[in-house]
Amino acid sequence: MRALILLGLVGLAAQLVDGSLGMAYGVTSTTLLLAIGTNAAAASATVHLAEIGTTLASGISHWRFGNVDWKVVAKIGLPGAVGAFAGATFLSSLSTEVAAPVMSLILLALGVYILIRFTAFGLPRGNLGKPLRRRFLAPLGLLAGFVDATGGGGWGPVGTPAILASGRLAPRKVIGSIDASEFLVAIAASVGFFVGIGSENINFAWVAVLLLGGVIAAPIAAWLVRHIPPRILGSAVGGVIVLTNVRTLLRSDWIDASSGVQTVAYIVIAVIWAAAIAYSVREYRRDKANESVEAVESELSRRTPTEEETASA
Repeated sequence: MRALILLGLVGLAAQLVDGSLGMAYGVTSTTLLLAIGTNAAAASATVHLAEIGTTLASGISHWRFGNVDWKVVAKIGLPGAVGAFAGATFLSSLSTEVAAPVMSLILLALGVYILIRFTAFGLPRGNLGKPLRRRFLAPLGLLAGFVDATGGGGWGPVGTPAILASGRLAPRKVIGSIDASEFLVAIAASVGFFVGIGSENINFAWVAVLLLGGVIAAPIAAWLVRHIPPRILGSAVGGVIVLTNVRTLLRSDWIDASSGVQTVAYIVIAVIWAAAIAYSVREYRRDKANESVEAVESELSRRTPTEEETASA
């Protein structure tokens, strides 16, 4: 019962993060399942089954708040489904001993990317309004879907930053569109896992509690996306993913590090993680202060009469 409650809370927290950042539900949930010894393919299958419900709830919530561009959903979601099915069948063919470290490496790479991306750069906001082409979105969806299924997460970490980096879509619409299109990816990945490993290796009680936590959090996250500081949240989540998957890799047969080496590695990661969060908080406050100053200067310039207006008066 304690494990089920923990999984439900993880599902809730992961969906709050995913709905606010457009990423990290699958990465966060799969990381926990791997940490407690779940088979890699079964962990990814469990998360994707839960995501069928959570992404549907999240997509509807984002749609209600006006955060979805349905053209983007169609252009990236269908190729994403193809990539997810291929990734699921590929992961299902790997042995447990090989799959667990491989998945942890993928998750670790995604965690490092999230940590660096949000700590150093925040969210880009240039080039708004320019159209997103199918020739950009289709390959992106195919890659993101494959990584998502093989890594137990990755649709958001691959898709969201790429679209944000283009600067052509408002951040809240990027997040809403990625979350809505992930419904197609979750269905395709789940079908792929059923074909590859069947249903006997999937714990449906875990699916249910992850789903319940995610569904509860989905409307809250869709509302929070307009208010929460993504830069700080991205740094925090990235650190959790890095720390957890480094732990998995150090304990795997690939490395089998001593307890002393593990302790040193955890301390180093914790120090870097704390510094990243502190930096993100500082940069967020500085950006807000600059925005306030610019707003005041703009208001003053609008209200102050020009020399020509003064002369004519």
